[in-house]
Amino acid sequence: IIGAGLFVRTATAAAQSAGPSVTIAFIVAAIGCALAGLCYAELSSSIPISGSAYTYTYATMGEFLAWIIGWDLILEYAVGAATVGIAWSEYLNNLLVNVFHISPIPYEFSHSPFQTSAEGVNGIINLPALFIVGIISLLLIKGIQESAFVNGIIVIVKVAIVILIIVIGWNFINPVNHVPYIPESSIFTDEHGIDHNYGGIMGILGAAGTVFFAFIGFDAVSTAAQETKNPKKAMPIGILGSLAICTLLYILFAHVLTGVATVEDFRTGGKEASVAFAINKYMIGYEWLGQLVTVAILAGFSSVILVMLLGQSRVFYAMGKDGLLPKSFSDLHSKYKTPYKANIAILVIVGAFAAFVPGDIVGDMTSIGTLFAFVLVCISVIILRVKEPNMVREFKTPFVPLVPLLGVGVCIAMMYGLGWTNWLRLFAWMALGVILYFSYGKKHSVLNNGK
Repeated sequence: IIGAGLFVRTATAAAQSAGPSVTIAFIVAAIGCALAGLCYAELSSSIPISGSAYTYTYATMGEFLAWIIGWDLILEYAVGAATVGIAWSEYLNNLLVNVFHISPIPYEFSHSPFQTSAEGVNGIINLPALFIVGIISLLLIKGIQESAFVNGIIVIVKVAIVILIIVIGWNFINPVNHVPYIPESSIFTDEHGIDHNYGGIMGILGAAGTVFFAFIGFDAVSTAAQETKNPKKAMPIGILGSLAICTLLYILFAHVLTGVATVEDFRTGGKEASVAFAINKYMIGYEWLGQLVTVAILAGFSSVILVMLLGQSRVFYAMGKDGLLPKSFSDLHSKYKTPYKANIAILVIVGAFAAFVPGDIVGDMTSIGTLFAFVLVCISVIILRVKEPNMVREFKTPFVPLVPLLGVGVCIAMMYGLGWTNWLRLFAWMALGVILYFSYGKKHSVLNNGK
């Protein structure tokens, strides 16, 4: 879970939307995630099958809505993995310059065609982002045990780094940077000419939608339910436990980061590699921590990409088995027993996004797509309680329908805060999905062919 959302989106949310009150935005996002997480825990322990929200929607609301959510999960995981790949590319250049003191990868080969440097150089393709997506796709084809071992090592390293930043950085907080804690409402226009609500309630909601990206990954736990030894016990602990730990770390981290550096720093010099920038500029004597952070962040980003590509491949696998996507996506490798064709298809899709689309655009697309998935998961719990009241539920969401309805409300509020441009992208993506369903999915569906 811990990766680009924390190390990159925190600074973006502070610069564009909330200032120091980005900590409150993390709390709002965590409340939305906790409400949805309770619903995920019930469904994943009751229906322990690959596919996450897609499978739950199929079981409760039928095939068409299942296709919609499956298409939406492609937006969440594939575009999310691309966002983190782009952030990985930015921090790699930071590592080359500040740690190894060598020239960075040329701008044109580490940025999308839609980006231009301050010197007027146009990007062509983001090769480092494409590279990391390719390497991790090959690791996932090799097998989940190898992937889990690598992920475990990375998690220990990056969590240790986050705690170090909080502990050491606390002494470098400048109280002036936290005044006013909630800035007055105004409009901030970013470098793409897009207006953002800055300060006030709308600023906090907008920031919550942005930093919500930092929580994506806890729901990906549910995509691997079929590969879990004891899903009825492990799923609720994995989903809700990871969410609780990350929320505590995120709030403390955001408080330290916005106290050490100014909002203007995040808008200018510290925009891409914000954490390393803040450490190198303000935490004198701890430059080694900035270097360590860059290495740990690169590793952390890699683990997040791994989890998102894993989640995406299991959704493709489930949709392939149901006939909504080509059957070949459910084929398992003869030796490794992984859905390797799904992984290769995802490599092509994610690689294209990572190589050719700017990071901030795909980041907000991921957030709005995930929030939409959460809304449907919350609704699924209510529907399943009515349709299957006697079904065995190892974990039960408390106070149904109040908790799921609150989850729907908080998630929609964050979606609203992300602005009309992201709603437009979501509708365009969904419209494309509807066309694909009626032109391919419905005709090839196992359900509709009476098998």
